[in-house]
This record gives sequence, C-alpha cells and structure tokens, in this order.
Amino acid sequence: MKKLFSMLVFLVAISIKGFSQTTSESQSFGQKLMKKLEFGITAGGNYSNFTSANFPTDPLPGFHAGFTVAYKFTDNFMVQEEFLYSLQGAKVKGGTLGTQDIKLSYASVPILFKYRTNSGFFVEAGPQASFKVKEDLGGITDAKFAKKIDFGMAGGIGYQSKIGLGIGARYVYGLQKVQETPSPILGDFKNNSIQASIFYVF
Repeated sequence: MKKLFSMLVFLVAISIKGFSQTTSESQSFGQKLMKKLEFGITAGGNYSNFTSANFPTDPLPGFHAGFTVAYKFTDNFMVQEEFLYSLQGAKVKGGTLGTQDIKLSYASVPILFKYRTNSGFFVEAGPQASFKVKEDLGGITDAKFAKKIDFGMAGGIGYQSKIGLGIGARYVYGLQKVQETPSPILGDFKNNSIQASIFYVF
C-alpha cells in the first residue's frame, strides 16, 4: 500500500513538473512572439482617380483609417498587414448631369514588405486586396457599377519616430478594371490613389 501511494505521489509530481515546464515554455514562446509584433493605428487622406478611362475625370479627395500589425523578422525588416476603410473613386466630367462624384468605399487589406532603417526612415511595397463596402454614384443610376473585389500594388515611404509616431506617403495602383460590366465606351479603367497618413505604433 505504501509502495502504491509512493508511486502515485511520484507520478503526480512528474505530471505537475511536466505541466509547469510546458506552461513555462508556452509563456516563453508567447513573450517572444509579442516582442516580434508591432500593433498600430493609422489614418489619413486619399487623392484618387481612374486610369485608362475613355471619359474625362478629375481626382477625388477621400480618406482612409484603420489599424496595422507587423511581424519583425529583424529589427529592420518586417511584413506589415493593414485593415483599412478607404474612400476613393473619381470625379467624372461632362455628360448631361455635369460633373459627378463616383465614390467607392472599400475595406482594404494591404500586405507590405517593409524595410526600416535604424534612424526610422522606411520603404514599403506589396499587394493589396480591397472589398467593396458600398458605392455612391451621384446621378449615375447603375447600382452595380464597380466589382466587389479590387486588386492592386502599393508602394511607399515614410518615417517613424522612436516614440512610435510617424508619417507616410503611398501610391496604390489598381491591377484590374473597376467596372462590373465591360464597356468599350468607358474603357478598362482602374483605380489609383495617392495616400498621405499619420500613424502610431504601440
């Protein structure tokens, strides 16, 4: 009976030690992972237009806002994913209704490879997927003007201070045509946008 009791105590002790070691390793992994991650918020202005359109357009002012998360491979090189609400589009000139604002609201997810120097200056580039949230066509009655998904490439430069506050400028070039229904009259026009932002990394 004493041997059985001693064996049970021994097994329980081993189990507790193993659990403690596993918990410690999990906490250590979690701490290491958190040191590799950077979280932030960002907001700013858009200056967007359509390229390759068969009709006259002017740039449309808009805005973007959202949050960011970056994984640091090294102190200087990282990959950053952003989750943004972005208002873009163009001013269409001419026609019976005069100038009309085509406003396209997207939930945009850029994935950017980023190199940041020790002094805080950085360059970034990568793909972007945008999912249409809504569209406001002014006097144009086509309710399905733009495709639900838009793809593009983004590239930019910026500066991040040691306290996490920074500024950035970015150009986003659309890779696919905007309109849902093909039209040789309108042309295969694409989104493009210049963005200026201010951000804070925690």
